[in-house]
Amino acid sequence: MTDKDSPARIEEHRLVAERRHKLDALREAGFAYPNDRRRSALAGELNNHFAEHTNEALEAEAVEVRVAGRLMAKRVMGKASFAKLQDRTGQIQVRLQRDLLGDDVYKAFKSWDRGDIAWVRGTLFRTNTGELTVLAAEIALLTKSLQPLPEKFHGLTDQELRYRHRYVDLIMNPESRRVFETRAKIVQYLRSCLDAMGFMEVETPMMQPIPGGALARPFVTHHNVLERDLYLRIAPELYLKRLVVGGFERVYEINRSFRNEGVSTQHNPEFTMLELYQAYANFNDLMNLLENVIGSLVAELGNGTTVHYQGRDYEMGEAFKRLSVESAVARYNPDLDPARLRDRDYLADACQSLGIPVEKTYGSGKLLIEVFEKTAEHQLMDPTFVTGFPAEVSPLARRTDGDPWLTDRFEFFLSGREIANGFSELNDPEDQAERFRAQAGAKAAGDNEAMFYDADYITALEYGLPPTAGLGVGIDRLVMFLTDAPSIRDVLLFPALRDAPGD
Repeated sequence: MTDKDSPARIEEHRLVAERRHKLDALREAGFAYPNDRRRSALAGELNNHFAEHTNEALEAEAVEVRVAGRLMAKRVMGKASFAKLQDRTGQIQVRLQRDLLGDDVYKAFKSWDRGDIAWVRGTLFRTNTGELTVLAAEIALLTKSLQPLPEKFHGLTDQELRYRHRYVDLIMNPESRRVFETRAKIVQYLRSCLDAMGFMEVETPMMQPIPGGALARPFVTHHNVLERDLYLRIAPELYLKRLVVGGFERVYEINRSFRNEGVSTQHNPEFTMLELYQAYANFNDLMNLLENVIGSLVAELGNGTTVHYQGRDYEMGEAFKRLSVESAVARYNPDLDPARLRDRDYLADACQSLGIPVEKTYGSGKLLIEVFEKTAEHQLMDPTFVTGFPAEVSPLARRTDGDPWLTDRFEFFLSGREIANGFSELNDPEDQAERFRAQAGAKAAGDNEAMFYDADYITALEYGLPPTAGLGVGIDRLVMFLTDAPSIRDVLLFPALRDAPGD
């Protein structure tokens, strides 16, 4: 027996057919999905405002309200019934009486189904159990739901179905709604912080002739009129720095970026980043900025200074830890010689012993990062800034004074994953051109994630980029941490998924 022939699926088809039959009858009676009813109050507002009102006080005030929402529960009891309507703020109970509504209207209500969208006008009272309730004087069906909602007590618990049918997930699971409401608050707070610091929000192209600003494989599309291939942006970085050249000394963009790479609990092909650039600042300034903003964000969300994530508490009110890439590798690989962490042959042998593939094009800097990502990154649980990234893997970052093998770059880690990346920007056009050429050589040798040579960006640098620092923050991963979500799919309304069987 196939899934389509299962008893549950047969029953589902029967319920849909029954609802369609009801809709046909409604259409014959003149129902046309009306849009002429308005509400005067929301469920959450009513429950909060009248929380201390007794039934006597409510009856004395004779508070009339008009509410509307999705019918989430219905209990028919002869001449009187109860229902629950759900709107964006919560649920409110409704009492329906045949003697107040009339026989025909009451009979029509009895045919309504869970999931229908309804409107009610009535007065507030409190039941014997103390629940705030609307005593209905007038009701109307606004939308007929043809698909039955999941079973009341179990809701929508299948994770895959929650992602594929997010609209049902949001109807059934208040926790899912809370996650996305919190996400909106996080983005709004970050935006307000940057605005208050004098940053200007801008928009840069999502389709670009040359993908740049990160080491990643891009998506390719084609513009028919221009007769050219374009790339979905992997980062807005090079355009934002062009604006700094033009005189916008503090800019940011909360952007959608796209990378044609794997899908996992931490990765989605399209994702949201906050990227900002500040002239006359360096990477230390941006580490301080990020530490302050995240600390204040945690407090704004009402968590005090502690965040509970996946069974562990994180203290976000203290100074974040700081260590270098080489220090982290040495700490989590005590068998490695700290004095040889820039020796290519030594690192290649270490990679092979760790099961890390080694390409001929990899230099010592790339190999060091491979070891770091394999052995150290996942162990950085507390909020930690990791600095001292090799120039080989940082083609847009300024070299460190006194040690050109390194760059003035940091990555911010939390719960064993990268949340942010920032650095003092490379503003030497000749050094940048040389690094672009090295990236182009790597791409020609088969590295699909290497950068293109961007001649126009070099021209922009030749006009003069002031000393500048840049920062990119992964909004999705930050939201995961602040909402206790184990997967990135839990914080994306519509994550990328493989086709379902039978699609």
